[in-house]
Amino acid sequence: MTEPIVSVAWLQANLKNPNVIILDASLKENQSNLKTGLENIQIKGARFFDIKNTFSDTANPLPNTLQSPKQFETEAKKLGINKKSTIVVYDNLGIYSSPRAWWLFKIMGHQNVAVLDGGLPEWVKEGYSVEEIPENPIYALGDFEAKFIPELVKSKEQILENIQTKDAILIDARAENRFKGIGDEPRPGLRSGHIPGSINIPYTQLLQNGKFLPKEELVTILKTDDKPLIFTCGSGVTACIDLIAYELIGKNPKSVYDGSWTEWGQLENLPIEK
Repeated sequence: MTEPIVSVAWLQANLKNPNVIILDASLKENQSNLKTGLENIQIKGARFFDIKNTFSDTANPLPNTLQSPKQFETEAKKLGINKKSTIVVYDNLGIYSSPRAWWLFKIMGHQNVAVLDGGLPEWVKEGYSVEEIPENPIYALGDFEAKFIPELVKSKEQILENIQTKDAILIDARAENRFKGIGDEPRPGLRSGHIPGSINIPYTQLLQNGKFLPKEELVTILKTDDKPLIFTCGSGVTACIDLIAYELIGKNPKSVYDGSWTEWGQLENLPIEK
């Protein structure tokens, strides 16, 4: 895939390609207060990519953190994903959690992956085929191989070092009030504020009606510099939205601070700003 996103028209035109695999990367548990009417349907033929319970390190107390490449490979094979698969990921909020799934495949060395711009809402709006989500489907085992790219993820130690060196620009995708430390964090037990030296580009500013803004508009919003970019948010999910936006305007290299504010905000020995 030459672009990190594809349109619903592109996917509709490529549905019969046997190499195309559609993954539903919706975060089901997060949507008790975000009813869209799309919770129980999926794009016809899609497979559920469970970020929270299957494609993360569930032994880690932090949410949504990277699992081992071997475990990712095992679970991807169970979904019938192959080395030659063309993967299209989407979610039922338009653009929310699907960029995280995209990034997971990227860091595991699979380049042929894209996010469905507009996700399930856009697909339904265009009248394309959907179906009820099946229970416990089983797929033919794939031959996916994970080839981990460690440069695409950062640890708290690396972030702490970067505060001193300023070698990279740290971009926080959270809402402005959270970045400024106004009010409490949605997760209990976390301090309010942001990592020193980071800049705030709320992911919501990069979207309109569940789709990415046109490139010419993204260029006017996104800070550009020759330095590498590191993305952070609450738990490593919406950081990937900002990352893809930069990908759309041709900025490299980029990485994600996987622990994000859920890790940084609970550790009293780490510095914060408001």
